[in-house]
Amino acid sequence: MEERALKFMKMAVDLSHQGHRNNMGGPFGAIVVKGDEVVGRGYNQVTSSNDPTAHAEVVAIRDACKNLNTYQLAGCEIYTSCEPCPMCLGAIYWARPDKIYFGNTREDAAAIGFDDSMIYEEMKKLIAERKIPIMQIGQEHAIKAFHEWKAKGDKTEY
Repeated sequence: MEERALKFMKMAVDLSHQGHRNNMGGPFGAIVVKGDEVVGRGYNQVTSSNDPTAHAEVVAIRDACKNLNTYQLAGCEIYTSCEPCPMCLGAIYWARPDKIYFGNTREDAAAIGFDDSMIYEEMKKLIAERKIPIMQIGQEHAIKAFHEWKAKGDKTEY
């Protein structure tokens, strides 16, 4: 198993090189594997696409879901060149793969200028104590969509 996993990790690392060498974004790459087949690929494209969500893992998840025609990745594994940031970890959990493999740690990323520690700390704080003000308004209007969804008979649950 270790040899197989290392082969796929090297593919994710190769994508991280490809992305940053082509000035697409930071040095991060990811792949999604189902069985022995790579079904999704991605490298960081934040700066080239002007999209702060275009992290390697998110790009790879989107690619895999498109290729598999599904919104969940059960039966798949994600190989990423670096420990997922909070956003990517959330996306991975929503995608529901069976396993995550990563190369570099979040501390390794922080050492080259990709420090997510502020976000981890913000997530622990009460909403009122966070750096970006977060205000709840209009719940009486927003809750109607939730009630409608709950009563909907033909919904696809996920």
